[in-house]
Amino acid sequence: MKQLEVQIMGQSYLLGCPEGGETRLLDAVERVDTAMCKIRDAGKVKARDRIAVLAALNLAFDLSDRASQPERPAAPVSTAATAAPVHGNADRNSGLDALLDRLDTVLGEDGRLI
Repeated sequence: MKQLEVQIMGQSYLLGCPEGGETRLLDAVERVDTAMCKIRDAGKVKARDRIAVLAALNLAFDLSDRASQPERPAAPVSTAATAAPVHGNADRNSGLDALLDRLDTVLGEDGRLI
């Protein structure tokens, strides 16, 4: 098993990787890093562990949502001036805000899951 050093939200991690899986692992690292940085940059959550949990939930939700929806034909290309949000991104962002608010309420001031 090969080991790769990666960066997620500025933190270094040494990860085990099966031979030939480097591209998939690096793609996964990029998705996690992007998801975590997006949550951090929104400014509502500061604790790294809470950011990681939210990112994991978002990625899992997107994965299950994608798996449960039938394959759709490609949408016609439109100009930027007339383009509407694809797949309800505005709703997804408001849903993320609602989820963040609910998690903040449940977790309370200490930010601990347990």
